[in-house]
Amino acid sequence: MRNLGNTDIKIKRVGFGGIPIQRITQEETNIVIDELESQGINFIDTARGYTVSEEYIGNALQGRRGKFYIATKSMSRDYESMKKDIEISLSNLKTDYIDLYQIHNIKPVEYDTIFDDDKAYKALLEAKEEGKIKNIGITSHSLEVIEKIVEGDKFATIQFPYNIVEDQADAVFRKAHKKGIGTITMKPLAGGAIDDGALAIKYILSKEYIDVAIPGMNNVKEVQENVSVLQDLNLTPKDNEKIEKIRKELNGNFCRRCEYCLPCPNNVNIPQNFLMEGYFTRYNLKEWALERYESLGDGKATSCTECGLCEEKCPYNLPIRKMLKNVCEKLEVNK
Repeated sequence: MRNLGNTDIKIKRVGFGGIPIQRITQEETNIVIDELESQGINFIDTARGYTVSEEYIGNALQGRRGKFYIATKSMSRDYESMKKDIEISLSNLKTDYIDLYQIHNIKPVEYDTIFDDDKAYKALLEAKEEGKIKNIGITSHSLEVIEKIVEGDKFATIQFPYNIVEDQADAVFRKAHKKGIGTITMKPLAGGAIDDGALAIKYILSKEYIDVAIPGMNNVKEVQENVSVLQDLNLTPKDNEKIEKIRKELNGNFCRRCEYCLPCPNNVNIPQNFLMEGYFTRYNLKEWALERYESLGDGKATSCTECGLCEEKCPYNLPIRKMLKNVCEKLEVNK
């Protein structure tokens, strides 16, 4: 157990990610939450954008709200929309307060504007003053954004992808931890690309500067396997061999969402295309992934003309054109 940064949120270092709730029933969600309680997992992270996730979790927590810390998040950027989303979250989660409310997936171009009077941060400050939320956090897939956040003092926590393959935020997490900013790692299994979940979580939590990893779990077995990692977080020579093998296998075709490939001359949102393909293929969130893929409009993989500029800019030498073709093969034919 440890505090999440300088907050009063005292949690087990394995938390619960709410994305997979979308593919199970309310009854199955209740069983998973039962197992969380049994195993002492008390940090739950969900989001307004995860369709039924907030609602199912809220129903499952009835009668035991005090045993869990709830974190949720919103993509809203303006004041009124964020204010509305906070109320919806409170209603869905059937609670009169939320322990951590996060501005979700902020991009570099948006960061400096969210603090304006008509923007989202003001709504969060007001909700905190009213006791509706206890702490304000932020999530991003942009290292540039996370670096800016850690330099300031406006957020109690940061949430960023971190796993065996994606360790580009290592120095930022170290700095955040030193400053007392809570460190939450999303995508601990690299969006489902890493098969050995126990090793993936063990790798993350072997880092003392990581407060909590939030793998998605949708059954009792996954909960038990993930929490068992906490018995011993020391990486063995055999563990390190496996970690290097995973890195070698994924390095050639895994997008880390660093966005160096952007802008695309045809406005293809390259990282988002790969992200949606991952949700569709590995998370089995087909309907949700297709809906989000369609919302990309002209930014879909179909707009790629194979000019190759993205590959010239990619620091990981990924075969982006080939990978975008794979997105089309997986998502376009299933619309």
